[in-house]
Amino acid sequence: MSNVPVAVVTGSNKGIGFAIVRALCKQFPGDVYLTARDPGRGQEAVAKLQEEGLHVLFHQLDIDDLQSIRALRDFLKEKYGGLNVLVNNAGIAFKEVHDTTPFAVQAEVTLKTNFFGTRNVCTELLPLVKPYGKVVNVSSMVSSSALGGCSRELQQKFRSETITEDELVELMTKFVEDTKKSVHEKEGWPNTAYGVSKIGVTVLSRIQARMLNEKRKGDHILLNACCPGWVRTDMAGPKATKSPDEGAETPVYLALLPSDADGPHGQFLSNKTVRTW
Repeated sequence: MSNVPVAVVTGSNKGIGFAIVRALCKQFPGDVYLTARDPGRGQEAVAKLQEEGLHVLFHQLDIDDLQSIRALRDFLKEKYGGLNVLVNNAGIAFKEVHDTTPFAVQAEVTLKTNFFGTRNVCTELLPLVKPYGKVVNVSSMVSSSALGGCSRELQQKFRSETITEDELVELMTKFVEDTKKSVHEKEGWPNTAYGVSKIGVTVLSRIQARMLNEKRKGDHILLNACCPGWVRTDMAGPKATKSPDEGAETPVYLALLPSDADGPHGQFLSNKTVRTW
């Protein structure tokens, strides 16, 4: 078993994830794993970074596939006895305004990956995170604006300091069901599947941080959600204001917090600054 520290970035063969891997390769004192659903694309991305003289490793990961998540879990357990840094970056977005896909389908597909997939990764990998480890869940400022578009009742639930993971899962499932019945607006939901999926990620992070405090207080693990900003990627398009490397700054900052830092923890950050939720 290797004593080398290890970092994993989900969905990192392109865009912000790729930029996060590049930055970690330069700054993280250990092995960095680039992951992708498609091994071919993953290996291509690895080759690009190797051409830049960086040391990077690849492991297949499809966050929509529980077997794939568990294969990564078993690999990390066996080879490293755990994990030091986890960046949950994998996510998808429909071009909501221009996409003709029915909204209920957008809702189901978007939440399946962005919320339920991310949650499955956390369920399997969080127990592996070693003392002084860092977990970064890439969310979005859209989660804040979507929260503002929720009914007062939903806002209260999503801001609650005592909401449980089961209750959150129930709410995310209800959103998908409500879109299928075309009653989501009547039920107090905003008209953005991506926004709701990222509310889920931000709230999940708050719950996870609370659980770490309760169950693993002495392990000094810091877990946060963040918004990379509006970044020029396939997802956000060419007009966005930040380059992928600039988008990677806040996630990387959180992934590399010093071991004596006692925060931020359970927060939502953008531009390295804690935002009110």
